[in-house]
Amino acid sequence: MNNSINSEMPWRFPARRWWLGAAGLSLALLCGCGALTPAVAPHPRFFSLADARGAAHAAPQTGAVAAATAPTLIVSSPHAAAGFDSPHIVYVRQASQLEYYAHNEWVDTPARMLAPLIVSAIEQGGAFRAVVQTPSTAAGDMRLDTEVLRLQHEFLGKPSRVRFTLRAYLVDSVTRRVLSSREFEAVAAAPSEDAYGGVMAANVAVRSVLEGLATFCVETAASRWTHSTTGAVPR
Repeated sequence: MNNSINSEMPWRFPARRWWLGAAGLSLALLCGCGALTPAVAPHPRFFSLADARGAAHAAPQTGAVAAATAPTLIVSSPHAAAGFDSPHIVYVRQASQLEYYAHNEWVDTPARMLAPLIVSAIEQGGAFRAVVQTPSTAAGDMRLDTEVLRLQHEFLGKPSRVRFTLRAYLVDSVTRRVLSSREFEAVAAAPSEDAYGGVMAANVAVRSVLEGLATFCVETAASRWTHSTTGAVPR
């Protein structure tokens, strides 16, 4: 009996070792293939400034000139300072150093997103017979030129904040004379320390600046433009 068992055992052990070796080789091949498979990049997320449109309803009506004889305002396409003229969402961890979120972007450049928001906000002020966005063949009495100086998510303290700065010029379309200019800035705390929190705060900051810009246009039209039975004349 013992001789029979002993004669079989040398055959069992090599078979078991072969099975274990084959399993180990298969596992190694699977791991190797996994290492060669490229990592799947996160899908980019896109955001807008659509929530900033609420500023239009806050524009004051007081002091606006009569609609029938009011000037027509041409709104030029906003410009943007270097570093803020792309769809990248800018954040700052050190002063004067701009960085961009890797997988989060605006749906368009801040300047192009801002143009229709400016028109909407000023229209609600009632100071102009019409507010027309360029490009357009319409003739206007006054022109609004704007420049985005910064729109950035600042991680310079807790909580982080978004800063939006806009420069505006109101120009007489006939004489090319600057009637008034002003720089607007708003800062809003971010509800979370990430790109989405920055987007939410950006909408709040832009809404605040649009509110101030609409007031500025109403006041300038009221103080720089008079009307008579023969037509409107700049002061």
